[in-house]
Amino acid sequence: MKSTRRAALAWVSAATLTAFAVTGCTAAAEQSAPPALVTAGAPVLNVNFADPDVVEVDGTYFAYATNDSNRNVQVASSTDLLDWKVLPDALPELPSWIIPGKTWAPEVTRLTDDSFVMYFTATNFAPTLQCIGVATATDPAGPFTVQGDAMIVCPEDQGGAIDASTVVIDDVLYLVWKNDGNCCELDTWIQAATLSPNGRSLTSDPIRILKQTEDWEGNLIEAPTIVARGSGLVMLYSANSYGDDQYAVGAATAASIDGPWTKEIGPILSTDTSGGLYRGPGGQDLVMDVGGKDYIVFHAWDKDYTYRALHVAEADWDADIPRVVIPD
Repeated sequence: MKSTRRAALAWVSAATLTAFAVTGCTAAAEQSAPPALVTAGAPVLNVNFADPDVVEVDGTYFAYATNDSNRNVQVASSTDLLDWKVLPDALPELPSWIIPGKTWAPEVTRLTDDSFVMYFTATNFAPTLQCIGVATATDPAGPFTVQGDAMIVCPEDQGGAIDASTVVIDDVLYLVWKNDGNCCELDTWIQAATLSPNGRSLTSDPIRILKQTEDWEGNLIEAPTIVARGSGLVMLYSANSYGDDQYAVGAATAASIDGPWTKEIGPILSTDTSGGLYRGPGGQDLVMDVGGKDYIVFHAWDKDYTYRALHVAEADWDADIPRVVIPD
């Protein structure tokens, strides 16, 4: 049944932004009062901040994003998800086997020992493909230090790998990513494998769980985000061309990580479904409020399509599918 709730994200009170939980993180402490008013559809950080990932640590939220402004990995902090402070580069040094300039889609996970592991996409030196590396830090703001002497996921025969994320299922940490098949006329499979306790290496062979099949997805799906919902799993993903209005967010559900996964018909967030409020939305993360409210964090283009800014919008669950609340 389609939800009838359609309140605008015209403001977010302090009460609605408390007690968040993000996969792999502890619940947030009570938040300070946010700005009095946020215009519906307006970005919360109006700079180029693509492919956001959010982690909460002791009442402070840290958002990470694709490289820009001479930073390999952008990071900003907030106590209310609305008022953000941009911090220094979270990954200031890259090793010689990484070609700088395309450090994309970071994912930061807090481990059980309170250390932090970052999975990032960057251009591998040989083979020269976008692949996934790993870095660690003791502070969520960084600086993170790249670990090992090679990427941890770099399948040359699949076009490389990008857009890592993590999920904990039955106390097991998984890495989830997309093979970069659209670089070379191959399918784009969302894949998953288990990780070592320190998060620095895979401990199982990858399994393929979802690929592009729908007309609206174009020739790719990417940016997977998996969360537990009830007794099953929900995946949000982005699809189609990121550079224009075709980019959008889809959803799928499954009882277990290896599926079968069932896709929702059509995108759950797009330029059209938002009435043009968000232009080419994607690169999403799901922030869950244990008090009853949920939010989707994502990027969307500015009105001139020159940069992708950071957005936070309330989500309403339609059975097992979260949908961004759009103003009437």
